[in-house]
Amino acid sequence: SVDRRLAAIGATDVLGYARRAEADEEGTLARLAALRGDADDPAVARHHGHVIKSIGDGLLIEFASVVAAVRCATDIQAETARFNANTPAERQMHLRIGVHLGAVVVQNGDLLGDGVNIAARLEQIAEPGSIYLSHAAREQLTGKISQPLEDLGERQLNNVARPVQVYRIVTAAGPRPAAAPHGAFRRKWRYAAAAAVIIPLIALGSWWLWRELG
Repeated sequence: SVDRRLAAIGATDVLGYARRAEADEEGTLARLAALRGDADDPAVARHHGHVIKSIGDGLLIEFASVVAAVRCATDIQAETARFNANTPAERQMHLRIGVHLGAVVVQNGDLLGDGVNIAARLEQIAEPGSIYLSHAAREQLTGKISQPLEDLGERQLNNVARPVQVYRIVTAAGPRPAAAPHGAFRRKWRYAAAAAVIIPLIALGSWWLWRELG
């Protein structure tokens, strides 16, 4: 049977996991298991998420709401930062997370469709330690979370026909937000306006001085 519904989907993975596993398979598997036990599993249970798939280092999770998905993602990133705090840099694990609200198809216990695909593609373009949201997910968060959101503009995601408006949740674990591009424009505009006033005044003063001396 096929069931269609709207779902809040979270997708996670560990940056550079395959490379780490190739260099040290047993140690990498052990650290991933420890991270899951310390960060992922408790947060998913706390926010009533349902793990749809666990593929290697990646998780695909369904939530009852975008708010629950984002709160879970925020907790996971915070716990991951604590997990890494006393670990040498070369052994640390950094997660990327994507969250989307979209239509899914339930088939034989699996979830398919754009709701899943876009969440996974958002996770793939996210920086380590960050949480990326689609516009559809962002619309569900107004007044419901305390973290600021950074608008990253439209992105063309792999195997997604239309560009997706992407947002990043600014967290302590993630990258610092980029400076707003209009800030530099405003500064340039102020400098230009000041020059437009000062230059004529200098010219007028020079003319007056030339006249007086002449």
